[in-house]
Amino acid sequence: MYPWFAMGHLTTFLHLSNKLVERGHKIFFFVPSKTIHKLEQFNLHRDLISFVPITVPHVEGLPPGAETTADITYPMQPNLMTAMDMTHPIIEASLRQLKPRFVFFDFTHWLPSMAHPLGIKTICYCTVSSAVNAYLSMGKGTLKNIQLTEAGLMGPPEGFPPASMIRLYAHEARQMIDQGGREFGKNISFFERILSSYTECDAIAFKTCRELEGPYCEYVQNHYKKPILHAGPVVPEPPASKLDEKWANWLGGCKPKSVIFCAFGSEFVLRKDQFQELVLGFELTSLPFLAALRPPFGAENIEAAFPKGFTKRILGRGVVDGGWIQQQLILAHPSVGCFVTHCGYGSLSEGLLNECQLVLLPNVGDQFINARMMSRDLKVGVEVEKEEDGMFTRHAICKAIQSVMDIDSEVGKEVKENHGKFRELLLQKGFENSYIDGFVQKMHELLQ
Repeated sequence: MYPWFAMGHLTTFLHLSNKLVERGHKIFFFVPSKTIHKLEQFNLHRDLISFVPITVPHVEGLPPGAETTADITYPMQPNLMTAMDMTHPIIEASLRQLKPRFVFFDFTHWLPSMAHPLGIKTICYCTVSSAVNAYLSMGKGTLKNIQLTEAGLMGPPEGFPPASMIRLYAHEARQMIDQGGREFGKNISFFERILSSYTECDAIAFKTCRELEGPYCEYVQNHYKKPILHAGPVVPEPPASKLDEKWANWLGGCKPKSVIFCAFGSEFVLRKDQFQELVLGFELTSLPFLAALRPPFGAENIEAAFPKGFTKRILGRGVVDGGWIQQQLILAHPSVGCFVTHCGYGSLSEGLLNECQLVLLPNVGDQFINARMMSRDLKVGVEVEKEEDGMFTRHAICKAIQSVMDIDSEVGKEVKENHGKFRELLLQKGFENSYIDGFVQKMHELLQ
């Protein structure tokens, strides 16, 4: 396993590793050396999953000792990718020594050309939805001769599943082109890197099931002419740890299904004015809320960014915390009735597996497509309405939350019913096992 050095990617690969070793596989997992201790709690089979420490080469523009995206700002990520590319000789030497049957990867697009002469099969394991990959399948050949345009990205590509309602707004298409076209590592754009990974690997794998994303997986398979492996929901085991006492006590003092929980992941940072609109929207609902947010741009800490008088007005009813928080345990708490999410794929999966209603507030990249799939195609949540420039207001936040929390309303009833249906399916006894068994069978077929 050699995933991109971001905690969301590392843990996603590790959750799959736990499932695979239960079927007799032995796994070597390349991890930045100082990050191993952060992942040990998720390794449920230490006799079969061995962490192989990687020293991340220093690259100009990276802080000394930086290993993962948690150690750097967003603009520095291309430098971290350059550092990963520089591990090429180390990885090749390890593969020659370990002699694995497969290598799973995502952004290190050079792995297939390295692995194939060694007789090793390569699987590109995507940490984003198949809908994202399908929507951004913009043509054959290389991206050097594909002209990405705002108008072109506002609608899906030719042959896209006709029943899908996924579309992008102009400001989202512009942002997608900017992000995809930027250099991500030396002399290669992000889109070129991803396209190379898909076209050179032996198979593409998704953490999903046909019941949720079947048409999109089929589209990707037809487009890239590659076998598609469905890993299923890959539900992580419940954390062995308990919820921190301060959160257990605070949530315990609230009524069942009354609390708004908001979390945007460990990396995303809001503008200060949007941060203020968000928390003021929570205040407008008159419901208790717990928000895990990083301090916005230009603010030294969370408190410095609060609107005037906010702290006094929400005393005893709302909490905004700038630290790391136990999302999985909080989502499962009986007091939590609504989850306001940035629509990262991992967070959406966790949200679907719990009973809280989903409010979708995408901020960047793949999150926009995830939000459309969840709100328009699957109808399991409500997306916050935005202005033409992509900004949202406190009133839009309040409106979206109230619409899903009112389970007697038409919208509230529909999303609750659909959410419940998919949750029941994903947690059905034997459902996940059947997908992992099928995944392993496909791996065997690749070796024949």
